[in-house]
Amino acid sequence: MAILNRTAIESMGFASVGDNIRISDRASFYNCPHISIGNNTRIDDFCVVSAGAGGITIGDYVHIAVYSSLIGSGIITLSNFCNISSRVAIYSSSDDYSGEAMTNPMVPELYTQVLHADVFLGKHVIVGSGSVILPGVRIEEGAAIGALSLVREDCRTFGVYAGAPAKFIKNRKKDLLDLETKFLKTICPD
Repeated sequence: MAILNRTAIESMGFASVGDNIRISDRASFYNCPHISIGNNTRIDDFCVVSAGAGGITIGDYVHIAVYSSLIGSGIITLSNFCNISSRVAIYSSSDDYSGEAMTNPMVPELYTQVLHADVFLGKHVIVGSGSVILPGVRIEEGAAIGALSLVREDCRTFGVYAGAPAKFIKNRKKDLLDLETKFLKTICPD
């Protein structure tokens, strides 16, 4: 994976960009003035990050793996320490599939009923490969989403969810919170 240098990243016109950013030269970004990227974040090959009016905020220590996409007009927030596995799709906009309206962005808005709703992923959320997250979903801190899941409802703190649609499976351990504290002390000692 070829990584963009700092000059190239800054020339893209992001709303803000932190330090130690690793962005593939094969990733695609749209509406950069509405995209903020935190420190120590990596975005791999063939990812698509397309911000609408709401914008996209990517926190610190976030990884967005190969072929993933973040798309839509609503706000998309990836909090610190999120891990997005390969081929994950996060949507903050979706066409109306009922047949009551026409679909696709080439049809004038007058004839469509696109749903726009914010998507939020809390700290330490991990989303397994091939999962889809629909508009309006909140995945709270520490939740884990299994591979190939369809997330259409909120997920509670430190829950493990899987399936299509995603269902609660069990509670997730919280050991990672102690590890976070130890890790942050190594980079910012008192």
